[in-house]
Amino acid sequence: MTIFDLVKSTEIAAYWEEKSKDMPPYLFETLFPDEKKLGMDLSFIKGASGLPVMLNVSALDVKAVPRSRIGFEKLQTDMPFFKESMYIDEKLRQELNLVLASGNQKLIDTVVNRIFADTVKLVESARVSREAMRAMAVTSGVISLAANGQSYSYDYGIPEEHKFTEPSFNAVTFDVCAYLNNAADVIEDDTGVRPSRAVCSRDQIKKLMYNDTIKKSVYLFGNGGGTLNEKTLVSFLEEQTGIRFEVYTKRYIDSTGKSVKFIPDNTIILLPEGNLGNTYFGTTPEESDLMSSSAANVSITDTGVAVTTIQHADPVNVETKVTMICLPSLEAANRIGIIDTTPSEG
Repeated sequence: MTIFDLVKSTEIAAYWEEKSKDMPPYLFETLFPDEKKLGMDLSFIKGASGLPVMLNVSALDVKAVPRSRIGFEKLQTDMPFFKESMYIDEKLRQELNLVLASGNQKLIDTVVNRIFADTVKLVESARVSREAMRAMAVTSGVISLAANGQSYSYDYGIPEEHKFTEPSFNAVTFDVCAYLNNAADVIEDDTGVRPSRAVCSRDQIKKLMYNDTIKKSVYLFGNGGGTLNEKTLVSFLEEQTGIRFEVYTKRYIDSTGKSVKFIPDNTIILLPEGNLGNTYFGTTPEESDLMSSSAANVSITDTGVAVTTIQHADPVNVETKVTMICLPSLEAANRIGIIDTTPSEG
């Protein structure tokens, strides 16, 4: 038995699938269901308006007048390709060789599990990349990616009229509920669909806890002394606006090594009910060309993430490569609102 027998893509994929069972889903993972496509092309139809259109009247015994599809726009683009690999380092490889020589299965399993735990970080990174793209799409309407000399930019066309900017939003006297209702009115008037959900960071919700107008309305603090708690504030906002607020606190490390919040501070996104789009996976070169080849061992996990293990003879090692072609669609783009609460400078 050698490292080539033990470290295979099938076992790594199975290890990840078992580990990920207990992981809570990311927020946008639940709003963008996974879908698989062939190749790298992504096309989807984005409705220009959610409002129903009257059927045209007509005389009897005449041909029907064809209706054009002006109200819809077809978006088409190539999906980005993600690829990264990892080797078993020299120290761990020697440790594995020693336990293999001993024949002690318990020790062998311990070392192999350490290798798998290290390797599946690549698969977990693929999962993070998907959530980061989904979050970019709903918080700005644009996905921008840049690394290794490659750059991608995708504009989902969220209407400018649905991008609201209010530097006074977090002022203690600002009428937050009136502003939220007005923004929801704009979206409903344009699309026929009223936002029923909102997502923001904890930093943003904390700022609203100091709002005197809200505090006076809930009769908690008389003239506004002290702060609200998060549960009471969220309940009050829903009662006054019909919008359920969710505080999303998760972060990730971007390609520059910087810690980034999925939902930026000073940003509130207004969302309709139901799914916002899909998370589409294309077919990676590994899946299309190496699945039936003896040159490598390939397994697919998470709908479209390819885990590939490759044997190297000099130096003797196993390379694990994780690849993904992926991009979310955003069919609900016209029904999304983005509120920028960044205070003005000075």
